[in-house]
Parts: sequence; C-alpha cells; structure tokens
Amino acid sequence: MFQLDPTIFSVPKEGQVFELGQPLYQGVPHHSAHAPFIYSMGKMHNDAFYEKGLSTANDFFASGTHTGTHIDAIGHISCNGHLHGGFDAEENQSKTEGLKVHSIMDAAPIIKRGVLLDIPSLVNVDILDHDFEITEDVLESAVKNQGIELKKDDAVLVRTGWANHYSNPRLFLSGDKGVPGVTESGARWLVQQGMSITGSDTVAYEKQPTHELPVHRYLLMEQGIHIMEVLNLEALASSQVYEFLFICLPLRIKGGTGSPVRPIAIA
Repeated sequence: MFQLDPTIFSVPKEGQVFELGQPLYQGVPHHSAHAPFIYSMGKMHNDAFYEKGLSTANDFFASGTHTGTHIDAIGHISCNGHLHGGFDAEENQSKTEGLKVHSIMDAAPIIKRGVLLDIPSLVNVDILDHDFEITEDVLESAVKNQGIELKKDDAVLVRTGWANHYSNPRLFLSGDKGVPGVTESGARWLVQQGMSITGSDTVAYEKQPTHELPVHRYLLMEQGIHIMEVLNLEALASSQVYEFLFICLPLRIKGGTGSPVRPIAIA
C-alpha cells in the first residue's frame, strides 16, 4: 500500500496550481528512438445523429510511452543484460506482455515535496546553450543561489529553458548541435542529497548527444530512480516558485517501460 508522508502538506502556501506537462498534438517533438504521437478525430459532429438532433464526436491517438511529457519505468534501461536489482532482462520481458519486473505498473503515485533548480537564472540567461553541462558544481550553486535546501525523498526538477523550443521540433531535439542536460556527476550529487525522483524539460534527462546514456544507466538501472522528461518548467521559474507539492500519476500500463503523465505543482 502506498504510504504518504504527511509533512509534504506543509509545502503549499497559496494553493496555486502549475501545469508542468507539455500539450500533445500531431507533430510534437519526440526522440528518434521512440514513436511519434498520431491523432485523428474518428467521428465528427454531424457524422451521425441521435434523436432530437444530438450528435457526438470522438477521437483516437497512437503514441509511444516515451513521447511527450512522460516518466521512465525502472525497467526502461538494462546494462549487460540485466535490469535494476540484477534481474535478467531477457527472462523478464515479452513482446506482447512487456516487462515482468520494474514496469510502470510498479510505480507508486508520486506525491512529494518538489524542488525546482533553475539553471538558466543561475547563469543569467533565458535558455541554456546547446553544450551546457549541468554538473555537480552547477547544481550545488543553484541550490545556494536560490536559498533552498534539498531534503530526503524530494522530487528535483531541473530547468534548462529548453521548453521554449518545444514548438520547434528540430531545435528542441537538436541532433546536430546537442541539448543541455545533467551529467553523471550531477546525477550522483542529487542522489547523495537524498532525492527520490527527478526530471527535466528536455527530450532526454542528460546532456545530449550521448551514446552510452550514463545518467539513465546510473539513475534507472543502478539506483532504481525514476526519470521524467519533456516537462514544462517555465511558469514555475517565472514565478520564482522553487518549493511546492509535486503530484504526478503514471498510467497503469501493464508491462510498460514508461507512461505519459500530467504532472502538477501546487504552491
């Protein structure tokens, strides 16, 4: 049974709600390793009628579980044939049933104290450069600059400003120039501070490009810590809201390696 820490309810002060997810629509940027989002209105108003002129509309979509704002299941990453905890990846996966261990079905509802680390404000820019590396030193400086404290079990959200590029898929993905992000030293420092989950506003939670995914390997496979990607942290940053109640609910996809989410912050 999910146990809720009652101390997190001391975080909200005004009850202001911030949407931290990006909208889904056909053409949203997506990582080249994952499927696009496809949408169609299957039935439009006036295609068919009930009595007294009533009509209905409905639609359908197809998407990868790692497209748009989403969370990675612990089993999203394996290394040398093994998942987190030493489980054999080959023995614990099925083409039609997904992961047998560490799937997104195993993820509890996320209701935690959230902390925003606003890296662009630290270096006095609106959006970080393509080659900016968010290292241990950068994260530690951001904490000091914002006058906050990281606590055990926090959800730590790292802003790069890259959400401003979301409507421009080529720029958002920047396969040629790269994308700013957390380095392995930064991820290790966050774990040392006790954080339990983390996320960012880029397509992949780590400095891109990378062919080894060191941060994904360390957080998911070694530490068993979920990663959220493609967040929108602009409203939080512009309001200088650095501490909040964070709520994020993954879909209960049996065997899923990830899930779309609608995260919110309440301050």
